[in-house]
Amino acid sequence: MSFMVIQDLKVHYPVRGGIFNQVVDTIRAVDGISMEFESGKAYGLVGESGCGKSTTGRAIIGLEKITSGRVIYEGVNVTNKRTKRKSSFNRDVQMIFQDAHSSLNPRKRVRDIIAEPIQNFLKLSLKEEERKISELLEIVGMPEDAKYKYPHEFSGGQKQRLGIARAIATNPKLIIADEPVSALDLSVQAQILNFMKDIQREFGLSYLFISHDLGVVKHMCDYISIMYKGRFVESGTKNDIYNNPQHIYTKRLLSAIPQVTPIGRERRKRERIKIENYYQEQYKNYFDENERVLDLIPISNTHHVAATLPMQKGGI
Repeated sequence: MSFMVIQDLKVHYPVRGGIFNQVVDTIRAVDGISMEFESGKAYGLVGESGCGKSTTGRAIIGLEKITSGRVIYEGVNVTNKRTKRKSSFNRDVQMIFQDAHSSLNPRKRVRDIIAEPIQNFLKLSLKEEERKISELLEIVGMPEDAKYKYPHEFSGGQKQRLGIARAIATNPKLIIADEPVSALDLSVQAQILNFMKDIQREFGLSYLFISHDLGVVKHMCDYISIMYKGRFVESGTKNDIYNNPQHIYTKRLLSAIPQVTPIGRERRKRERIKIENYYQEQYKNYFDENERVLDLIPISNTHHVAATLPMQKGGI
């Protein structure tokens, strides 16, 4: 059963111009998407830069103003700032940012950075708070004396571990992870990803994992949505997306995943050229006259794909 539902979420930005600074256009960063979250599951949001995936995560958690749509948490519309359940939502939904360095206050010690959400949401004595901070540092594989240091004293991977410690401090239900390893070396990426899977199992967390890297999302997620220009072009289980992709844009992204062997690389290159040619030829059928992704239609209980114009008009 879903504990959180996103309904027709939209985030639009007006573009102003002219001598009277009037609204002349609208940027549809997020243009009507819906999602459901179940406990202990990881959801991937994938797309190229500028598709709206990071804006989606920030809008859900409240860092971006929502133009329309609703975030329903445990049956309550938390887009209404006055709802009594808003505080529990703020406690139960946390975020891990792409740039761990900028997300940690450089003027504060690690102890104070991790303590902030604890003090905001958990009623603990000073002794209990200190014990909690030490436990969190141990969970993320950091020494206890790290609490007395400042963020600049740590490597990129260590900073991300500290960011994770802060995110799990309130015992959240959902963590929104926005490109959490993209700024790290490959070897460190693997360590952080495996660690995030470990704490997911240990604490029963759900993730919204935002990334441009389909390989990373395949490793981390149970369900995946592919995003283009603020809309979903395809959503389904990991198996649906990787083994039975339907939308040409999904196939295009999958064809860009690097291959290890020379034979694999050559085969993927030929496949990508074929898909790219088809994409250019058929583009007009996959998007409307404003290049807006068409509405999703179900092709199974778990798999939804954006319609093509012939489908929308009742054709094949």
